[in-house]
Amino acid sequence: MTTLGLYMIPVIVVIMLVQSTLLFIDAKKKKGFAWFWGLWGLIQFPMPTLFYLVFVILPQRRRK
Repeated sequence: MTTLGLYMIPVIVVIMLVQSTLLFIDAKKKKGFAWFWGLWGLIQFPMPTLFYLVFVILPQRRRK
């Protein structure tokens, strides 16, 4: 591994933890499978956020 790769690992871990936490909190407020979104946010980036936007947030905004 290169030195750059070793420095990127903590950055990626922090990004995924923040993503997971924010998805979990928002899904819990909207009563929408909070554990699913939180766990998915821990294992991948940025697809869970994009899917959450498309399948949870946008449909709710269209209903208003």
